[in-house]
Amino acid sequence: MFNSKYSKVLTIVLIVVIIAIVILLGFLGYDIYKKYSIDGESKDAVSRFEDQFNSITNTIDNTTDNNTINSDSNETIVPNLNLNEINNNVSSSSSSGSTVKYKGYDVIGTIEIPATNIKYPIIKQEDVSMNSLNVAICNLYGELNKPGSNAVLVGHNFRNGTFFSNNKKLVKGDKIYITDNTGKKVTYVVYKKYETGSGDFDYASRDVGNKREISLSTCTNDSKKRLIIWAAEE
Repeated sequence: MFNSKYSKVLTIVLIVVIIAIVILLGFLGYDIYKKYSIDGESKDAVSRFEDQFNSITNTIDNTTDNNTINSDSNETIVPNLNLNEINNNVSSSSSSGSTVKYKGYDVIGTIEIPATNIKYPIIKQEDVSMNSLNVAICNLYGELNKPGSNAVLVGHNFRNGTFFSNNKKLVKGDKIYITDNTGKKVTYVVYKKYETGSGDFDYASRDVGNKREISLSTCTNDSKKRLIIWAAEE
């Protein structure tokens, strides 16, 4: 009788353990799927953002390649090419910025951090929300790559390697690359890392003189504080 009850208890315990393992594997599987899905879609958005500037560069390069030389005067002649149109395209790109959208949001730039192996689109300030933070990095304050501006970039810490999950691994000297909506790419170097309360916003409004700087903000692993990274133009 005792053995029968003992066997039933063991069976129930075994079933509970199996169910718990299945649930855990399900969560892990979903987390992995979510990470690769986010990274894949973000990579496509970054490529489209960069391609719009590459096309302008290629047009200018092709113009140069097609130049001919007048052997008598050594004068460079551009055959039947509308240089005004090319210049207008460049000017238009610089003034109006990117037309790339990602998940319905305007992309104003990209961020790349080799030390944590991430590269994501950046969403403009007007679209910062819980929804946009779930799909990209957001420009919360300041302007990208503008002298005298401290651009604050916020990203989630999902503790799975996406977005700013691994910002805690960054150290002084690590490089961060920001490309803005004119195609300008600026290299920033990390020089400070610290934790602060969620109500502290002094890091955003700090005076950076006439330098270009960025501040990265995310939550700590326990979500009780904010992890802040300061980086200045190289």
